[in-house]
Amino acid sequence: MPRTIAYLSFVLMMSLVVLTSGCKTKKPRPAATDGEVLPGADTEYAMPERFEDGERITDVAFENVLFGYNQYDITGAEVAKIEAVASYLQQSTDVRLIAEGNCDERGSREYNVSLGENRAQAVRAYLISLGIDGARVQTKSNGEEMPLDAGHGEAAWAINRRVEFALYR
Repeated sequence: MPRTIAYLSFVLMMSLVVLTSGCKTKKPRPAATDGEVLPGADTEYAMPERFEDGERITDVAFENVLFGYNQYDITGAEVAKIEAVASYLQQSTDVRLIAEGNCDERGSREYNVSLGENRAQAVRAYLISLGIDGARVQTKSNGEEMPLDAGHGEAAWAINRRVEFALYR
């Protein structure tokens, strides 16, 4: 009997270790609406040296690129927003951009900073794939520190999961 209890205790402890130490698997990158997989944060593009922010351009604004929960994949619905930014940058060759990744309040600070950076990198990679010089595009992660909506529900979280565009001359 004591041997059975010891064996069951061991099995229970090992089960708990296995269940609590599992790692999250990486999901495959979803395709755009036309079936083409978009380049994203996994694509390697060299980041330029930090440039002086210079004069912030405030008379031009673009829609934020939104992301799903725990995602940094660019969905087909968000492509047009990035293409609008690329079009502007192609016509305004003296303008530089910082893509600022943001998250909702869920998750640890470290995780959200990393996720925000992945989101910003995905947008940067897509801009580069559209012909924008990578030296003109930098990234920044705000994690969950800069929410648009301070609420604590799905409506607030949905708009806080975004990349914003900061333009500089």
